[in-house]
Amino acid sequence: MRNPRSKSAAAAHVICLASALCAAAALAAPLFAAQQKPAKKPTQTAGARLYKQNCAVCHGNDGKGNGPPPKSSPFTEPPPDLTTLAQRHEGQFPDVYVESVLRNGASVQDHGPAEMPVWGTIFKATTNSDQTQVDRRIANLIDHLKSIQAK
Repeated sequence: MRNPRSKSAAAAHVICLASALCAAAALAAPLFAAQQKPAKKPTQTAGARLYKQNCAVCHGNDGKGNGPPPKSSPFTEPPPDLTTLAQRHEGQFPDVYVESVLRNGASVQDHGPAEMPVWGTIFKATTNSDQTQVDRRIANLIDHLKSIQAK
C-alpha cells in the first residue's frame, strides 16, 4: 500500500515543475520573438541622404566616381573617386579642401571651371536656408565622405 502523502507530494512537485516551465517559457518568448524579427536597416545619416540626393548622380552611389560625366562637360574623364580622398592626401582626410570645393566649386587645372556644382550657394538658394543650415549640410556631407573612405 502506498502512502497517500507521497501521491500529494508528487502532484505538488509536478505542479511546481509545470509552473516553473510556464514561467520560463513566458520569460523566453519575447527573446525568441526578437530573434525572429528581421534586423532593422541602419538609419541613413543626414550626410548620406544629401549625398544620395545631390552627389550620387555623378560620383556614384558608392562614391567611386562611376557616374557619368556631365553631358555639358567637354571632358570625358569620369568624376573623381571620393572614397580615395584621404589616400590622395597622404592618408589624411582633407577637410578644408573638401569644404572649399563644396562651398565654392572646383576648378580643373588647365581646363577652366569644372562641372562641380557650388553646393554652398545651391543649398542656400534652393532651400531658403540660413548660413547655419548651409554650414550644417556641408558638415554632414563631409562626415559622410569621411565615412566612405577606403581603408
